[in-house]
Amino acid sequence: MEDIITAKFDKVCEILDKHERNPHHLIPILQEMQEEYSYLPEEIMTYVSTALGIPPSSVYGVATFYSHFTLEPKGKYLIRICDGTACHVKKSEDILKALEKKLGLGKNKKTTDDGLFTLETVACLGACSLAPAVVINGEVHGLMTPDKTMEIINEIRKQEGVENV
Repeated sequence: MEDIITAKFDKVCEILDKHERNPHHLIPILQEMQEEYSYLPEEIMTYVSTALGIPPSSVYGVATFYSHFTLEPKGKYLIRICDGTACHVKKSEDILKALEKKLGLGKNKKTTDDGLFTLETVACLGACSLAPAVVINGEVHGLMTPDKTMEIINEIRKQEGVENV
């Protein structure tokens, strides 16, 4: 376990050194940290603040101000459901409810226990002509229904060697 923690902080130090531990590089440092760990763990942000000589509140403030950053681990597959006007009118909420039920997710739980899926809603994906739209890891799926969405989820689970529930 100690080797895992040491390796984790070795990577943090590598990123900090790349940026010469310059506090003016906080945003790109956090971007690289998130790219490395898929989110910004609290202990990493605390270490970054110490290494840069800035208050932890400054690091946390930047991490919570920009929507690009996340403080929670995300699943291997990020599912974004559009709830913009066009998608909402074409029943995107039915897709959301079906996914929440199938994956055991809800308002307070966005990532599956196995870390495979994270479910988010977004205001608009800019794919109104494909409404309702779902994006999975950057791939847009248009004219979706709950059944079509479940087929995609089942296919992903099959590829991952996970039994469908």
